[in-house]
Formats: sequence, structure tokens, C-alpha cells
Amino acid sequence: MTTTADSRLLTAEREHSDEARGRLVETPLLPPGFTVPASRWENPSSRMRRLLDSKPYLFGPGIYDPMGAELAMYHGYDAVYFSGYSFAIGHLGTTDMDLYSGTEIADGARRTVSALRKFQLTMAVGDPAKGIQPRHLEIPPVVVDMDGGYGNIFNVQRTTELYVTAGVAAAHIEDQVLPKRCGHIGGKALIAAEEMVGKLRMARAVADDLGNRDFVVIARTDGLSAVDAPEQARGLDLAVERALRYLDTGIPDLVWCEFPTSDRGPLEEFARRVHDRFPEARFAFNWSSSFKWFNDPDPITFAQLGELGYRFVFITLGAQHASGYGLNQLLVEMREAEQDGYIALQRREWAESADVPTRSHHEFSGVPYHHLMGKAYDAARLGTEFVEELPGERVV
Repeated sequence: MTTTADSRLLTAEREHSDEARGRLVETPLLPPGFTVPASRWENPSSRMRRLLDSKPYLFGPGIYDPMGAELAMYHGYDAVYFSGYSFAIGHLGTTDMDLYSGTEIADGARRTVSALRKFQLTMAVGDPAKGIQPRHLEIPPVVVDMDGGYGNIFNVQRTTELYVTAGVAAAHIEDQVLPKRCGHIGGKALIAAEEMVGKLRMARAVADDLGNRDFVVIARTDGLSAVDAPEQARGLDLAVERALRYLDTGIPDLVWCEFPTSDRGPLEEFARRVHDRFPEARFAFNWSSSFKWFNDPDPITFAQLGELGYRFVFITLGAQHASGYGLNQLLVEMREAEQDGYIALQRREWAESADVPTRSHHEFSGVPYHHLMGKAYDAARLGTEFVEELPGERVV
């Protein structure tokens, strides 16, 4: 439980972060004269809570690697969602059935958080030699899939510690029997509600013990589509019952019910029935890639979800689908036109109206930053004087 002293400390920390927002300050990791937003040092979980409190809804595109997260950050998204299904496809080339371990996804999340901090530095430099101005980007909080916790409460303990120490802002745990499966794959079964509550308690306890009392805990239930559970109830009744059980503990900051289709009715009824008992409850919503939204005559909008209390909205496999489509298009064009297929890609990347930060892999990955800092730290052959003079219209 949070004490009065804890509450005062959290209030003071948030007021300090409020003062820091918008200010640009120097850091030892940049050459003199270059700056980053002072929010660089704000606790990511505190930042997420502030955004949840101040916005009608918080949207996080689904990513699965550092590059995808950096692109989301470049385009100003307030959060990023590190998707378990996308991680399974992107790193193992397989499906979402608990086939990776907690330490694997925790390491992926750690590298992603680290990459965002580095990306803020590289963008803050721009490229002085090419007249590219610095961009002062805010670091979005990273929300990470924890599946069913990868075991019992002690697996949850280990994974939560890895997430918190990595700088992850939030994580969600689901109530499926292990090995779990994607919420849109049939045959799901639920663990006992008491076991799920134990996992939620452990996640909260670990974050508090590590000093991150703002760490956001999201409880997910697959009760709506589960075919097996200890309770008699099934369908929406079971999903609501589970949500209420979890909220009764006072632990979850958001509750996520996985819905099987894009139909509005169930998600509206779920929110109404939970709000009857917990009027201030906030929900997470997977605007799922499993649904053919283009065939929905009236797809629900993010803003409408926010009005219903779904305050964190995300598309789990957004980056995976976009990456698959883009690479597939390139491969088709090169198969048909060989080198001209790649030239066509570059024409799209370098079109005057395009804002594609990856078109120069040198700038995106921070070569100018490394030359400037290398010079400042006397690293061998790093500095602008070692850069070949090449025509800008011919090379990136």
C-alpha cells in the first residue's frame, strides 16, 4: 500500500518533472552547445502516468525491435508497445505460443529502451556538416508484453525485475494457463483467479521494492474467449467477473480484456459493467491486427475508445505488418526489375515530400554524433576531418 509519505514524495517527483518539461539542457553525452529535453531524466513510468492523466487516450504503436521504436519516437508518438507476438515473429520466426522465454523478451525490451536514449542523443546533433538541424525528441515510455509471466510468481518476480531495471514503463500480465497463446488463437484456458492475483501482487511488489512505485501494471483477461476456466461463467460474464476480481485488489492500473472481433457491443458492455462497480477504472485496448478493420462498416476510433475509458490503445502487430508489406513490395519489384526495383524504393525515400528518417542510414544510426563525440573524446580517426568529401547528390 502507498503511504502518505510515499504520496508526498510521488507528488514532489511529478512536480519536478512538470518543471523539466519543455526545457533543453546539456548532457555529458553531447558536445558543448548541444542539448536534449530535460525530461530525459524523468522516470518512464511517471511519464506514462502523467500522459494517461492528461490525455483523452494514450496510443502506442506496436513494435518489436529498437529500430521500430526509434521510428515511432521520431514521429512523436507518446508511447510504444513492445509486442510479444511481433517479437516471436521478428526474432524467432514463429507464432505466439510462449515459445520464447522471459529473459529473451526482457533483453529485447532492454535494448529498445537503451536505443531510444541513444537515439535522442543522435537526433539532438543532426548533421552540422550537411546543415541538418537538431531534433529534440521526447523519449516515449515503453510498454512490454509479459504474457502469463513465463511460469509461477517467482518467474514473474525475475521478469519484473528485468523490466524495471531496463527502464520499461509498464507491463501486462494475462490470466491464461501456460504455455499461453495469442488471444486470437482458439483453445485458451484460464488459471485460477487467485493465481493471477498472486502474479499481479508479485509484479507490484518487485517494482515497489526497486523504488519504482509508478511502474504501471496492466491486468489482461482472456475470459471472453476462454474455453476452459475454474468458474462456471463463460463469455463476457467471465471476463467482467475476472476484471472485477483483479480491480478488487487495488493493483492494476489498467485492465485489458481481449476481444475476439471488432464489434462495438461487447467492448461497450464490458466497460459499462466494470464502471458500474469501479467508475474510475481505466482500460487498455488492443486495436488488433487480427481484425479486418477495412471490412468493418463503422470501425471504432481511438477517440471513441478513450471516451469509454480505454485510455491506453495499441496495435500489437502494426510494425510487423508494415515491415512485412514494405519488404515484400521491394522483393517483388527486384524480382521483376532487378536493380531498378531498388532504385524505385530510393526514389520514394528521397522524394521531396517524404519524411523518411531511415533513408540515410548514416544519419539515422548516428554517424554524425559518433564523429562529434569521438573528436571530443580523442577517439582514433573519429572527427569531421576524417570524413571523405563526397557529392551529396550521389551518396547518402
